[in-house]
Amino acid sequence: MSDQVDPGALTAVLDGRWRELRRRLRERMTGAKFVDTYDLDREAHRALVWDQLRELVDSGHPRLGFDPAYGGAGDIGGSVVSFQLLGYGDLSLMVKAGVQWGLFGGAVQMLGTTRHHEKYLADIMSLELPGCFAMTESGHGSDVQHLRTTATYSDGEFVIDTPDDDARKDYIGNAGRDGRMAVVFAQLEVGGRGHGVHAFLVPVRDASGRPMPGVRIEDCGPKAGLNGVDNGRLWFSGVRVPREALLNRYGDVAEDGRYTSPIEGDSRRFFTTLGALVRGRISVAGGAGSATQRALTIAVRRAEKRRQFRRPHEDTEIVLLDYLAHQRKLLPALATSYALHFAQEELVAMLHEVHSAAEPDERAQRVLESRAAGIKAVATWHATTTIQAAREACGGAGYLAENLLPGLRADTDVFTTFEGDNTVLLQLVAKGLLTDYRDNFADLSPLATARLVAEQVMGAVLERLPARSIRRPEPRDRAWQTDLFADREQHVLEGLARRLRAAASSDGDAFEVFNDAQDHVLRAGRVHIDRLVLDAFATAVDECADPAARDLLSQVCDLCALSTIEADRAWFLEHGRLTPQLAKKVVAEVNALCKALRPHARTLVDAFAIPEQFVATPSTA
Repeated sequence: MSDQVDPGALTAVLDGRWRELRRRLRERMTGAKFVDTYDLDREAHRALVWDQLRELVDSGHPRLGFDPAYGGAGDIGGSVVSFQLLGYGDLSLMVKAGVQWGLFGGAVQMLGTTRHHEKYLADIMSLELPGCFAMTESGHGSDVQHLRTTATYSDGEFVIDTPDDDARKDYIGNAGRDGRMAVVFAQLEVGGRGHGVHAFLVPVRDASGRPMPGVRIEDCGPKAGLNGVDNGRLWFSGVRVPREALLNRYGDVAEDGRYTSPIEGDSRRFFTTLGALVRGRISVAGGAGSATQRALTIAVRRAEKRRQFRRPHEDTEIVLLDYLAHQRKLLPALATSYALHFAQEELVAMLHEVHSAAEPDERAQRVLESRAAGIKAVATWHATTTIQAAREACGGAGYLAENLLPGLRADTDVFTTFEGDNTVLLQLVAKGLLTDYRDNFADLSPLATARLVAEQVMGAVLERLPARSIRRPEPRDRAWQTDLFADREQHVLEGLARRLRAAASSDGDAFEVFNDAQDHVLRAGRVHIDRLVLDAFATAVDECADPAARDLLSQVCDLCALSTIEADRAWFLEHGRLTPQLAKKVVAEVNALCKALRPHARTLVDAFAIPEQFVATPSTA
């Protein structure tokens, strides 16, 4: 490998399909005024974020993902990339932008029809209509299908009610201060019959900022992070909205009270509705990746500057990054960040193709939803652990707010539970693997699902992962690495199928069938995503045109693969995939790769091309 690798060559690979958009966004961010927010009080921070949100409007980037017919740019993938780059700066601004244009605006665009688009989209893009996404309830977070806010059709209007405090809308971004309208998810009731969860446009404040009649608003108060976002709670008491307030792409109510839907079955319609909103989940994964890259850049710069302890008989202190222990703190995490970046790029491209298609492709949409759930879970968990490792790697300096890491840690902490709790998301991934998201899967009881799995999963596994022999073990052989990951996935899926089959055949309690296998279900989801992430990285290496950059990326990919194998040595040893000698060799190779990549650590973080003002801290000056 060449001693010198141009960071720009790596940046070109990282930037991928939307490289020109990324270049323009970086130029705008570099020219923008940078304000440290760690010592701002809550109200000052909120006011700053609101002003910056208006500046984003002037940049035109909030229009990227909207329909050109209403003033948008029609670049769905570009809109996610734009959001992702906001993650290099104040994460409160990123989240606030996501609420306004991703969740609120996205819901109007994806769940509404022409009447909503013509009336609202221009004002949403221009920020003339600040909005909220009111889905989560205090008593129903992940279990959205059973939330309890009601929307009852009466005399040509819908009456929105909160039956009790458990049904209040909670943690709602933009609700605490700025939002004037909310997309409210509620159980639709027409003529005494329920039709499941639907979305309604409900005004929550008038033009002067006062709550609308029947709407009660409460600020959530100080949070552990993201205090520039005005989270609030909403209650509704007999709030009447017109029939046209129903976002009616997937279900409508005629003036005479007749309900119609192009989708048969409440559950299938519900999951179709949620699937249309998958962009938010993908955006959170990308934002988490940007924050992680920022933390690693700060930590690597600090580790190349800070010296501590001397060699025997020498006066010069040793640079922190020359210690293997310090390399192990940062470099495997850096390698995984590269891998997740390439997996995110594939995911954004998939989103762009699926949601830009002239005709919906249900299978492609299901694959997209499953992958989005898994990547979001893994990327946000990685952010939490890596930012903490970066903080520790910077010692006491990392604990100072001026060095940004405490704020990054606090702001990203909630990423593991919003836009889907990660544990629930991995179960969705496993559910997709086991059943291929059959149209009526959500209507099956757990016991019926177990029986279905017993009949179908073996064929599905063989179709998706043809049995292959594991190559002669050479840790740096990419084919061996990818075969090992695929073999692990196949074995875990087959084992889960057998476990569910045995439970189903005993006619046991339906809840216990799944509850007893939950550990296995979560592992199935995780190892599937591990395989997808490694495959994405390997593809990026193969497609890299610059020989020196490709050689360096190949070693980074090796470190990602082998550190993952090292972390799961117990499973590989228990299942005979590694011998004790080979397991020791994997550990030795991780050490060797850390040493080999140490001279390139600064190059690897510089390749993220984060605008300097967002990574320059007193600890790295």
